[in-house]
Amino acid sequence: MAELHDGPAFYATGRRGLGRDVRAVLHLPYTAWHLSYVVLGAMVAPRVNWTTLVATLLAFFLAVGIAAHALDELQGRPLGTDLPAWSLTTATLLGLIGAVALGVVGIGRVGWGLAPFIVVGAVLVVAYNLELFGGLIHTDLGLALSWGAFPVLTSAYAQSETLSPSALVMALAASFFTAAQRSLSTPVRKVRRKVATVEGTLAMHDGSIETIDRATIVVPIERALRSMSWAMMALAVAFVLARRGH
Repeated sequence: MAELHDGPAFYATGRRGLGRDVRAVLHLPYTAWHLSYVVLGAMVAPRVNWTTLVATLLAFFLAVGIAAHALDELQGRPLGTDLPAWSLTTATLLGLIGAVALGVVGIGRVGWGLAPFIVVGAVLVVAYNLELFGGLIHTDLGLALSWGAFPVLTSAYAQSETLSPSALVMALAASFFTAAQRSLSTPVRKVRRKVATVEGTLAMHDGSIETIDRATIVVPIERALRSMSWAMMALAVAFVLARRGH
C-alpha cells in the first residue's frame, strides 16, 4: 500500500504554509471537475459561442472555486488553514461579486432569462456553505444538484437560451457523477481530518493476515477520485476538440 501523506486533502499535503493553505481552499481537482460540467453543458448546444463559454467558466470559477470554498473554510476551518479571516471574507465577496457581474453582462447577450440562473447561483453559494434553510441544501442531494446539474444547465442556457433534452440528460449525468464524488470523498475527509489511528486486520481465506491502517482506507479511494477528476477534464476537452473540428 502506498504511503499516506498527512494533510487535509490529497491535493494539500506537504509542509504547512501559505502554498498548502491556498491549494487546500481552492480544491483544484474538484474545482476543475465541476468546471468541466460547464464545458459539457455548452457542448450540447446546437452552436457554441466560445466567448460565452469562457465567461461562464470564469463566473463559475469565481463563484465555486473561490467564493464557495473560501466561505466554507470560514465556517469552522474544516481544512485547518491559517489564512486570515479577512482574506477569506474578501475572497468570498470578490468572487461572488465578480461572478454576478459577469452574469449581468451576460444578460445583454442572452436576455433576461439568464437572470434566474444568476440569482439561484448566488443563493446556492451562500445557502449551501452557511447551511441556511435548516441545512436543506447542505445535503448529498443538494450538492449533486447545486454543483453537478446547475453548472450544466446554466452553461447550456447561456449558449442557446433554452434547455434541450440533451442538456437535461447531461445535467442528470453530472448529478450522478457528483453524488459518486461525494460518496467517495466523505469517508476520506473523515479519516484525514478527524481520525488519529486505525487498527484492524483482514483475515484471508488462505489464512494470511493483512493489517488495516489509515492508508488502507484512504489511498485507494483517493486514487479513484484523482482518476475521476482527470477523466472528467479529459472528457470535456474531447468534446471541445470535437466541436472545434467542425
